[in-house]
Amino acid sequence: MTKYFNVFNNFLNYNKRIIQASIVRTIGSSPRNSDTEMFISESDTLGTIGGGQLEYLVINHSKKMLSENIKKDILKISLGPEIGQCCGGKVEVSLSEMYEKDKYLALNLFDKKDKKLPHVYVMGAGHVGRALALQLQHLPVRCILIDSRVDELKKCSADVETRLSAIPEEDIKLAPRGSAYVILTHDHALDFILCGAALDRADAKYVGMIGSKTKKVKFKKWYQVNYDNNLIRDFTCPIGNVKNHDKRPSVIASFVAAEVINMLFSNVNLSEQYDLNLTKVAV
Repeated sequence: MTKYFNVFNNFLNYNKRIIQASIVRTIGSSPRNSDTEMFISESDTLGTIGGGQLEYLVINHSKKMLSENIKKDILKISLGPEIGQCCGGKVEVSLSEMYEKDKYLALNLFDKKDKKLPHVYVMGAGHVGRALALQLQHLPVRCILIDSRVDELKKCSADVETRLSAIPEEDIKLAPRGSAYVILTHDHALDFILCGAALDRADAKYVGMIGSKTKKVKFKKWYQVNYDNNLIRDFTCPIGNVKNHDKRPSVIASFVAAEVINMLFSNVNLSEQYDLNLTKVAV
C-alpha cells in the first residue's frame, strides 16, 4: 500500500459530499484520456483531468451541483479558443455525486491498481540511488531502495521502501515479474553479480547498470564466463542520457527515472494506467 492510497482514503473519509468527475469520451486532441477521473468536494479537489480551463469549468460546475443538490450531470466541452485552450478536441465529462457505496468501490479499485504497480529496485543507496528514489517516489511505481549499508539507507529522505539486505541478489530473485532494476552499488563486482541476476530472470522490463562503455564490455565478458546462457539480453550501461555531461546525482537520476518510466509504460494499455496525480488543485 502506497502513500497515494492513504491520501485517497483520507480524502474520501474527510469530505462528506464529493462529485466524481470522469472523462467518458474524447474527440481529437485532449489533455487526458478517457476513464481519467478526479474528485471534487465543496472545499477541496483530488486528481486532475488535464488542468487549464477544462478543469476549472468542471470544478466550478461540480461545486454548483453540490450547492444546488444536483446528483448527476454531463458536460460537453470544446477545447478551443472560446474557453482559452488550444487542444482543438472535445471532451465529455460525467459528473455524479458519490454515495458510500461509490466511495467503497472507488477505493477498492484504487487499491487493486495500487497493488499492480510495477516494482523498481534501486540497488544501492549511495548519492545517485537516493537521488533516484526521490524522483521515483512521485511516479506510478513501487520503489524499493536496497543496500547492505544501514547508514546509507538512513540518509534516504524519499517516501519509498528501504530494505537492508546482506545478499541483494536474493531480492532480485524474489522480485515480481516485469520489474525494473537499476544497479548502482559501491562495488563493481557486486554490480556485475546483481546485473547478472536481473538478466538471468529473463522477465525484467528494464535492467540498467551505472558505469561506462568500458564497464559494459567487461560485464559482457564476465557474464559469458559465469552463465550458461551466453545470450545477453538487452540492458543499459551507461544509464541515463549518455550525451549529458553533468554528473550531479540529481541530474543523473532525472535522466534515469525518465529512462525507466519509458521502458515500463511505453506499451501499457491506457485502461491499465495508474493515475497518481492526486494533487490538490487551487481554484
